[in-house]
Amino acid sequence: RLLTSRRAPREQPVAPFSYYFPCQRWLAVEEDDGQIVRELVPVDEAFVKKDSENDGQSLATLGLEQKAKSTTYTVKVKTGDKKNAGTDANVFITLYGSKDDTGIVSLKASKINKNKFERGKVDEFTVESVDIGDLKKIKIGHDNKGNSTGWFLEWVEIDAPSLGQCLKFPCGRWLDKSEDDGAVERIIFPAELQTREYIPFVPYEITVYTSDIFGAGTDADVFIVLYGSDGICTQQKSLCLNKREQRIYFERNSVNQFIVELEDVGDIIEKIRIGHKGGGLNSGWHLDRVTIRRLLPNGK
Repeated sequence: RLLTSRRAPREQPVAPFSYYFPCQRWLAVEEDDGQIVRELVPVDEAFVKKDSENDGQSLATLGLEQKAKSTTYTVKVKTGDKKNAGTDANVFITLYGSKDDTGIVSLKASKINKNKFERGKVDEFTVESVDIGDLKKIKIGHDNKGNSTGWFLEWVEIDAPSLGQCLKFPCGRWLDKSEDDGAVERIIFPAELQTREYIPFVPYEITVYTSDIFGAGTDADVFIVLYGSDGICTQQKSLCLNKREQRIYFERNSVNQFIVELEDVGDIIEKIRIGHKGGGLNSGWHLDRVTIRRLLPNGK
C-alpha cells in the first residue's frame, strides 16, 4: 500500500474494469449535511482526470502487485472446553494445497480475543499467501514455551474466499508433551461433509483519494460496499485491517490503494457505498474520489 513514482505502463488496458467515483464532499457529522456514509455512482474517466498527473497519483507498486496475486484465508481456531485446555505457547500453522504450501505462519494476533487460545474460546486470524491451490491439509502446533504450554485443540476452520470454500478441520486432541501421544503438532485433514461452498470471491483494486483541504483526513474505520446489476452487492468490508492502519491511511491529500477480495458483482459496478463508523478524535473525512478496478483471476 506504499506509493511509488513508477508509472503503470500506458499500454495496459484498464477498461472495462476501471470505474471512477468522484465524491468531493465531507463524510463528517459536523460538516456538510452530517452524513458519514455516501453512495457514489461511476462517471467517465475524463471527468475526474486531474491536470497534473503527478507521481503521487502513480500507484503501481511491487507490494500491491504481489498482493493482487495472493489470496487471503480467514483461520478460526477453537480451543477445547476442558481443564487446562488453553496454552501460552506460540502457535503456528501451515496450509498445504494442491500447488504449494504457505510455509510456517505464526498465529500472533487474534482478531477476537486479546488473550488468545484460552479455554473454550474461538480465535480468528488472517493468513495471506500466494495461490496454493485447493486446500488439502494443515499442520498446526506450538513451540512448547511458556508457563502453561499444553493445549487441547477442538477444531480449525479455514475460509478461503478465492476458492469459495469454508473447510472444517476437526481435531479434538491434546497437543501436550504430557498428554495423549505427547505430540505438540498435528497434521489434520478437512471433514468433507462439513465443507461449505459458495461463489468464489474476486480481488478488486480500490484506490481512495482524500481531499487536499484542512482537516480532510480521518482515523475512523473506513468501509466499502460494491453494487452490481440485479441487486447484487458485496458484504460491507473495512479497508483497514486494524487501528494502526487507520492512523496511517486516509491522511489529507493522500492516495491509498487496497487489494480487497469481495463477492463478484460482475463486470458492471453500478454504484458503491463508502463511509466510516465515526468515533475517535479525528473521524471527519473529506473524500475526493474512489477508483475501482476488478482484477482478473490468476493475475491475467
